[in-house]
Amino acid sequence: MFAKMDFTGNPYVGVYSASNDDVAFVPIFVTKKARKRIEEALQAETRVFSLGGSTVLGALMCLNKNGVIVTNFVTEEEIALLEGLRVEIISQRKLNAVGNNILCNDNGAIVHPRYKSKSIQIIEDTLDVEVAKGTVAGLKTVGSACISNGKGVLCHPYIEESESKLIEEVLKVPVSTSTANYGTPQIGACLVANNKGAVVGTRTTPIELGRIEEGLHLY
Repeated sequence: MFAKMDFTGNPYVGVYSASNDDVAFVPIFVTKKARKRIEEALQAETRVFSLGGSTVLGALMCLNKNGVIVTNFVTEEEIALLEGLRVEIISQRKLNAVGNNILCNDNGAIVHPRYKSKSIQIIEDTLDVEVAKGTVAGLKTVGSACISNGKGVLCHPYIEESESKLIEEVLKVPVSTSTANYGTPQIGACLVANNKGAVVGTRTTPIELGRIEEGLHLY
């Protein structure tokens, strides 16, 4: 299923939310009505959450069925709200916006090329996946340039063939390209998705919706 919405007038819903098949984390300003629409689209529980008091959850966390990686300024009280998930922190300086820097599904993860071996080991152990360094369209912020689930990966339209091949090898799903929010190429910032549905910004066009549906196999 799909839901089109803005968060307080901002169509970049992927910046503010993150999901796996069971739970979607949303910021405190999301209304009960909007949470219900998100739950219907993703067929997942919603949890109101913050990271170090910040609402940009999609930029600061990433998760799959096995665990969740969060920024290093998460508080102990916030970690307690991640009940049911294995939680680990990436504390590498300047690369703690883990949602922007990690593209993952339940099979694998592509990460910012400057992540050190310690950070990569944390990601491997927490998400229980193979990890490889990579770029998308030359961008190191692979998490904001793509969106993935267990059926496909949608990427920045200028992705190179070698980048696409690596993603397919590691995440073990086909790669396709699209924009969202009326031509925005950083598609990971524009939507949140799982294997059951997606929430997209209201500026997303019918053509873009079709590409998203096809690329993530949300039939």
